Amino acid sequence: MVKAKLPDNSILEVDSSTPAIEVAKRISRSLAEDALAVKINGKISDLNTPITGDCEVKFLTFDDPEGREVYWHSSSHLMAHAILSLFPEAKFGVGPAIEDGFYYDIDINKTLSPADLEAIEKKMHELADNNEPFVRKVVQKDEALKFFKEKKDPYKVEIIGALDGTITFYSEGEFTDLCRGPHAPSAGKLKYFKLLGTSGAYWRGDSKNKMLQRVYGVSFPKKKMLDDHLKMLEEAKLRDHRRLGRELELFVFHDIAPGAPFWLPKGMVIFRELEKFIREELDSRGYLEISTPMLVKKDLWEQSGHWDHYKQNMFVLDVEEETYSLKPMNCPESTYVYKHRTRSYRDLPLRLAEIGRLHRNEISGALGGMFRVRQITMDDAHIYLRPDQIVDEINDLIDFINKVYRIFKFEPSYNLSTKPDDAMGDPKLWEQAEASLKKALDKNGIKYGLKEKDGAFYGPKIDIQIKDAIGRDWQVATIQLDFVMLPERFDLTYIDADGTAKRPVAIHRAIFGSFERFVGILTEHYAGAFPTWLSPVQVAVLPITDSFNEYGKSVVDALLKENVRVELDDRNEKVGYKIREWETRKVPYMLVVGQKEKDSGTVSIRKHREGDKGATQLAEFVSSIKKEIVEKT
Repeated sequence: MVKAKLPDNSILEVDSSTPAIEVAKRISRSLAEDALAVKINGKISDLNTPITGDCEVKFLTFDDPEGREVYWHSSSHLMAHAILSLFPEAKFGVGPAIEDGFYYDIDINKTLSPADLEAIEKKMHELADNNEPFVRKVVQKDEALKFFKEKKDPYKVEIIGALDGTITFYSEGEFTDLCRGPHAPSAGKLKYFKLLGTSGAYWRGDSKNKMLQRVYGVSFPKKKMLDDHLKMLEEAKLRDHRRLGRELELFVFHDIAPGAPFWLPKGMVIFRELEKFIREELDSRGYLEISTPMLVKKDLWEQSGHWDHYKQNMFVLDVEEETYSLKPMNCPESTYVYKHRTRSYRDLPLRLAEIGRLHRNEISGALGGMFRVRQITMDDAHIYLRPDQIVDEINDLIDFINKVYRIFKFEPSYNLSTKPDDAMGDPKLWEQAEASLKKALDKNGIKYGLKEKDGAFYGPKIDIQIKDAIGRDWQVATIQLDFVMLPERFDLTYIDADGTAKRPVAIHRAIFGSFERFVGILTEHYAGAFPTWLSPVQVAVLPITDSFNEYGKSVVDALLKENVRVELDDRNEKVGYKIREWETRKVPYMLVVGQKEKDSGTVSIRKHREGDKGATQLAEFVSSIKKEIVEKT
């Protein structure tokens, strides 16, 4: 008998080599029905994997992020099976699960049409109804190469050629694919799916390679979940920040600078308000702002480890026979500020903030409006502290993050990301760092998810997510604990109370993540109707006729005097037309003025989406909007 420890810490004794699915059946019939895969001692495996020794066991369902990944990856294989059934000449690249569904890259002799996608969907339903199991098979490299050479699939042959170690195939009915798995037990588990469209994708993301067709899809175990998701996608189209950015004159993109936005005047208002807000918070929390060079010799990146771990994402150039890089992050350079003089234990924590431009060489196919850019404005900080200060500092950072995101009406959720496979440094330091982060989360009573092996190469981290107005999750802030990269590689020290030199700890943290991405998120979250304190134009003054333009100008002057962003619409147009136009511009307030308002010193207020709010004294409106702006309500 072996002991299987379950997530509730209960112990279930089973015969050695019992398949995991039989363990699920012993727990409950509903769990066995919903389970998609099993995690045994932290490793995700198929449900028919045998339990061979004492272990920790967790069954994954669609409710688990890892379970959804299994479901969507299995769906991509089902889609590939359907495509091959309809188009036997198709060759296949890769077909992973992604954040909201799946895709498969295919090489096919035609451009797939919407009618083709409907036919593929129909075939997927037929195959799912057959309910064939996903069967795993371990093969030797020679056997794998022979199989795909006979199928004349150059993409799989290329992938296999670069593999070492165990190679696995998965078969579902007549379809066999190269895959490390795991998969759902059978195709019948895949219930409701929708193919969303296609795009071009260079093989391996390299523009020198052939352009393949990437077919996107999404799937769910319940019809309502699919219907809700499709409804959300329709709403997301209406909120697309790229369209709203153009229409509201916030930002635009041009081919002359791929992956870098051109900020327009109204967009810069939002940018500057966010900058002002975060700087006020930094000042109140004891941060010191610095600025470091953008172009740096590669020696710095070799010392930090980025040259080995991140070079492919850096813009590298030669200057006077030396190799330089545009900085992709600020962290290594902050050490030069730290080291410019001897530090005492009394100086710590030393909080160095930097709002600066970074450049990352993202492949063109990965660029996506403000969400994935090459030029990034990061609200970065690096905090140097003593080991005994770690938990208190992380507590303060959690308070900082919660305060910021609740202003935008977001409720942050937390995940702990642990040691990745390419981690550098002493494993014991990693254990200490992870324990410190867990302690801070527990001390704050925060329920958090675990993202195993998803930490930075130099330390574990706390990742913060938010959910927007239509239910989408976004990764935003981060708190990364570093015992290794900055402190050790740059030989940082401070003089302790006993007069000896000690090694500090570093915390890497960002609150917004990047201004570009955060503005993109806010634009979609608010559907372009920003709260008053952020809105590029906060008030539009609309005279009923030209004869009231002078009074309208006096209203504008009163608001400008109080630093309210206001515009006078003195065009010779009907007031109804003006109202409709300013409504589409999503200005928070419109003040309509005519004879009655002029005589009484009032303004008639219209609020975006809410309509007429009645008349009030101008001074009263000014006081009210100033309070709204200051309090960011």
